[in-house]
Amino acid sequence: MTYQILHADSQTSARAGKITTDHGEILTPIFMPVGTVGTVKGVHLQHITDDVKAQIILGNTYHLYLRPGLDVLEKAGGLHKFSGWTKPILTDSGGYQVFSLEGTRKITEEGVIFSSHIDGSRHLFTPERVMDIQRTIGADIIMAFDECTPYPCDYNYAKKSMEMTHRWLDRCIAQFSQTDPKYGYSQSLFPIVQGSVYKDLRIASAEKIASCDCDGNAIGGLSVGEPAEMMYEMTELVCGILPKEKPRYLMGVGTPANILECIALGVDMFDCVMPTRNGRNGMLFTKNGIMNMRNEKWKTDFSPIEEDGASFVDTMYSKAYLRHLFHSGEMLGPMIGSLHNLAFYLWLVGEARNRILAGDFASWKTEMVERVSRRL
Repeated sequence: MTYQILHADSQTSARAGKITTDHGEILTPIFMPVGTVGTVKGVHLQHITDDVKAQIILGNTYHLYLRPGLDVLEKAGGLHKFSGWTKPILTDSGGYQVFSLEGTRKITEEGVIFSSHIDGSRHLFTPERVMDIQRTIGADIIMAFDECTPYPCDYNYAKKSMEMTHRWLDRCIAQFSQTDPKYGYSQSLFPIVQGSVYKDLRIASAEKIASCDCDGNAIGGLSVGEPAEMMYEMTELVCGILPKEKPRYLMGVGTPANILECIALGVDMFDCVMPTRNGRNGMLFTKNGIMNMRNEKWKTDFSPIEEDGASFVDTMYSKAYLRHLFHSGEMLGPMIGSLHNLAFYLWLVGEARNRILAGDFASWKTEMVERVSRRL
């Protein structure tokens, strides 16, 4: 994997870049649709490619490990061949899912013992095991095993957790370096900065991660309930330490406004379930604000969902019709909502990239943050 900065904004830390993998190029800044179990829920790959114009999709190690299982994925030749997606894939380590299973998991220095949410069976994730699992899934970019601390989090717990995450990282790197990809294409490892919302911990973690000299770096443990301004403060702090010549991935973020603000701070890659999860529930993000399609106000609004929207669904269907679908419990409603939101998110990061290249990103960002945050 290679990364090239094509243009840096003069007024902010935003940059337009290009990541090159064996499965294709990724133009940054970029948003990655979340395909937890090998599918972006309710959206065909043809629409993900041609309409959403996604360049990379995220898969989840925890969920794919449990179902369909590593034997199926290996026999298929990896997740690309199993799912039909031919462009790059990133897999998270499963750490966030495992640690969210509070009450059914036990964290030790060795790793994490957890119970499956499917059948209650017991499993062990160690840093070494997670590297092997992601090798088998076959993602282009794989994540180090880490502990994602909650918010709020006691300082001493956050410190001990971060230090263990660093020890686990050393084990991840050792296992990664001692193993080979299974399907004939290269894979890259991204370590993850932790440290909760404590400046000294974030600095220490960012310095540790930067020293590992991996192909790219991730920032985790944010967007877990802390105020947005605190997230921005930690992101800016970390981006000032992580090497400029490597892509920076902010995990699990966020709203359109969050993404624009963090692009300005120097982040290149994003993922979040928000566009699909909210879309399935009738919340649509648009260039002029947020619409709740279940509201009475749309009942007889026969105008397009979004006249200058990024997806074909925006002009094919009216607001009134989409509201009708949601109130009728028709599956087409959530499908339209998901497709619209994903196309909007990819449009947003693509337009941010265009503005960085054109040199007017800062003023455009300020205007767009206000517009996309409105409630319509």
